[in-house]
Amino acid sequence: MKVIDHREGSWYLLQEDEELLLEAHCEHRSFGYSVLIVLNLSERRAYLRRGPDALDDLARAIDASAPVARGSASRYRDRDRTSMLGHEVTEAVRAWQAATV
Repeated sequence: MKVIDHREGSWYLLQEDEELLLEAHCEHRSFGYSVLIVLNLSERRAYLRRGPDALDDLARAIDASAPVARGSASRYRDRDRTSMLGHEVTEAVRAWQAATV
């Protein structure tokens, strides 16, 4: 897994094999958290067409949907892979940050 793009304080785009994953930084009230989703075909196409602006919009949509809030009907809630891949993402981001310093 490796970081291939990012927007400071907003999101990281990672690649693992053929999959693209977006880690979006969110806040609900005063609680900060991340949501990790695998980009679907439509989201991948938007990124290829519009670049980072498409991921800005997607990260804002994820945040606005409050996927971790109790009773949330967020369409991203069931797509969250943080519990399965969060450690790998953390390691990839650390390696990327160390290489860019």
